[in-house]
Amino acid sequence: MKIGQAAQASGVSQRMIRHYEAIGLIPAPARRDSNYRDYSPADVHRLRFIANARDLGFDTQEIGELLALWDDGGRASAEVKKLALARAEALHVKARKLEAMRKTLLDLAGRCAGGDRPDCPIIDELAG
Repeated sequence: MKIGQAAQASGVSQRMIRHYEAIGLIPAPARRDSNYRDYSPADVHRLRFIANARDLGFDTQEIGELLALWDDGGRASAEVKKLALARAEALHVKARKLEAMRKTLLDLAGRCAGGDRPDCPIIDELAG
């Protein structure tokens, strides 16, 4: 199937499919006589795997590791679990930081009169 069909079937944009090829997450597909890429059902399955891993917050390097584990029939599930737990912890840290940022913004907004006057604690905080 052509790249547009693979994109539609996998839910991954054509631009991202080309990017994943360029960085080696998916192998370069066969080319038709017309030089169009020709994706197989296995390629689409791999693209879905990548999209699912992305949706769970895995970065490109981690996705590469997960793909290698997926391709390895003799893998130890402990390795997969280790990656998942590390990503879960990183997301937890990020969530705490985002919540702190949200609270700061709400506090600043609460102290801002929001009227026609130029004085604003939000601007003052950003400038400080």
